[in-house]
Amino acid sequence: MPHRQHTARAVTEAESEDLVRGICFKTGPPRRVGVELEWLLHDLHDPLRPVAPARMRAAAARARALPLRSALTFEPGGQLELSSLPAESLTACVADTAHDLALTRAALGDFGIALAGHGKDPWHMPRRLLREARYDAMESYFDRGGPAGRTMMSRTASVQVCVDAGHEEPGPLGYGRRWRLAHLLGAVLVAAFANSPLHLGRPTGWRSARQATWAQLDPGRVFAPPDDCADPRAAWTAYALDAPVMCVRAEDEPWEMPEALSFRAWARGGWPRPPTADDLAYHLTTLFPPVRPRGHLELRMIDAQPGDDGWLVPLAVTAALFDDPVAAETAYRAVKPLADTAGSLPAPGNPLWLGAARHGLADPELHAAAVGCFDAALEALPRLGAPPHVRRAVADFTDRYVARRRCPADDLLETATGEEMPR
Repeated sequence: MPHRQHTARAVTEAESEDLVRGICFKTGPPRRVGVELEWLLHDLHDPLRPVAPARMRAAAARARALPLRSALTFEPGGQLELSSLPAESLTACVADTAHDLALTRAALGDFGIALAGHGKDPWHMPRRLLREARYDAMESYFDRGGPAGRTMMSRTASVQVCVDAGHEEPGPLGYGRRWRLAHLLGAVLVAAFANSPLHLGRPTGWRSARQATWAQLDPGRVFAPPDDCADPRAAWTAYALDAPVMCVRAEDEPWEMPEALSFRAWARGGWPRPPTADDLAYHLTTLFPPVRPRGHLELRMIDAQPGDDGWLVPLAVTAALFDDPVAAETAYRAVKPLADTAGSLPAPGNPLWLGAARHGLADPELHAAAVGCFDAALEALPRLGAPPHVRRAVADFTDRYVARRRCPADDLLETATGEEMPR
């Protein structure tokens, strides 16, 4: 719903800085984990057949009425998203999410609709189903830079893992170390879980065309902030306030879309109207860097995974590498050499991330880092009390893909081309 601007007090630049600094990193002992699962939807009996909008709306209404623990929403192209509550353990997160996913899958199945785990729709052109002011403005904003925005909004899906920011104090579980680990590890996660190599059924030249799509979007809102391990709060605050304002909400539609207006400039100048704290909170929801600090850390770079339980592996690996102190230190040592080629904090347009998206684990540096990280995760999962089926899933993925320098995209490429990918 549009915010009623006339009832709220304007915020100054200094107040905006204080607000962002106060909410971006909530520090303390890391103990909670969450996951957001996005899924493409297709006809249950024919994956190449798009779901008609009327059938999608009926299925969505049924799904929204389910007694879920997770939040259920739909993305602009009709992608379904399940967002778990913060869980006190990996085991609890897995159990709650699996329960809700089973209910959702059954409800959609009654309408002949199936969930598909692909980072980018391999068969269809983008089509936006949701007509809301937010998405109208977002589409118009991204259209200024080309077609990649429409693809991102309507054809992509991911596994997003959320972990606590960490301790205020330095160390393996300190928030500064975890912030940097997230960005270096992010490239490894892109490569290991790449699962979007096709466009209209044909190879694109990328293992993760989803990540390649993000690299084409507005750098001011999808790349990482400048590397500042000494004060990540200051770096993020500056990034957020200097990012372009996507739109100015109003009672009437369409919303105004100023050209090249940062939130900082908006707060200073008060044009086209003075911004409020609610405007700032909304602005933060329009920033899509690979790691987004929302009190916790939201890792957004992982392609949606194939199979009913493919999402378990990125969730378990990420949780283990962040929340087990031994694994966290091992992972940091494994990915730290990547910084020599990455420069500042890696992001979608960085050569390291582009290499991960194009080559997956065929890249030797990324493969070496992935081996170290997955081995550390496998050792840590029993210490975290991970259920046996989760540990088996991670072990199987490691044997099938990581040990062989492969990723799920290679399976799709072999099916599409009839040619065996390098092993």
